[in-house]
Amino acid sequence: MPFLMTNPFQFKAQRTQNKKISAWLVGLSAFFSCSLLANTLTPYHAEYQILRKGSVQGSATRDLSKIDENTYQLEYQSDIKWMIFNDKRTEISMFTFDNNRTQPIHYDMTRSGTGPDKEYTVSFDHTKKTITSNKKKYPLDITWQTEQQDAQTYQIQLRRDIKAGKTKLSYPIVDKKGNQRNYDFEVEGEETITLPIGNVKTIRIKRLYDNDKRQATVWLAPEYDYMLVKIYKGKKGIEQFQVQMTKYDIK
Repeated sequence: MPFLMTNPFQFKAQRTQNKKISAWLVGLSAFFSCSLLANTLTPYHAEYQILRKGSVQGSATRDLSKIDENTYQLEYQSDIKWMIFNDKRTEISMFTFDNNRTQPIHYDMTRSGTGPDKEYTVSFDHTKKTITSNKKKYPLDITWQTEQQDAQTYQIQLRRDIKAGKTKLSYPIVDKKGNQRNYDFEVEGEETITLPIGNVKTIRIKRLYDNDKRQATVWLAPEYDYMLVKIYKGKKGIEQFQVQMTKYDIK
C-alpha cells in the first residue's frame, strides 16, 4: 500500500492523465485498512468521501469480513468522477492475522471506466516462499521477506505498530504489478480534527519519500480502533486531494 502517487486533477492530455489518475487511485485504496483488537480483527464497514479543493469528487468503501479463525478478506471499492474522467475499481485482499502479524495470501484488483479495463492479481505462497502475478509466467524474481505485505495489508500492520507505540515504521511491499519496494512512515504527533463524523482525536503520520516534492499525511483515530479517518496528498506544497471518513459501523 504506493501510498498515494499522483494527482488526478491536472487534466493536460487525456491518455497521460488517465494513467496518472489510475496510479493514484491504486495508492488511494491502500490507505484504508482493518480494525485491530488484541490478536483478532473486528469485521466492519467504513465509508469515505474524496475531495478536491473542498468539492466532493467521489466516494469509497472498505469492508472487512472474517473467513475462518484467523483468515480475513478486506474489500475496497471506489467510484471517482471528475470532468470527463470516471474510474471504478475493486481491490480484495485475502490474508491471515496471527500473533499480531499480517500475512497476505492473495491480492486482486480490477478497474473499469475511462481508458482500458485492467485486472491484476498477486499470490503469496508462504510454504514455497514465492510470489506470483498474473502478469508474469513464472514466480517473481524478488527476495522473499517474512514481513512482506500487499498493496492493502501493510496498513493493518501499520496500525498495529502505531497502537504499540512505534514512531518510525518501514514495510516491504509487493504492489499490483509485482514490484517490490519499501514504504516508510513517521509519527508527527497528536491532533484533533473536524470531520463529517465530528471532532476526532487522531495520530498524524507522515509518509517519507526520497525527495521533498511529494507530501502524504494520514490521520488514525484511537477511538475508532486506529482506523484511518483522513488523508492529505500534496505535491510541491499544493493540495492534490483529501479523503475523509463519513461513516463507520462494526458488523
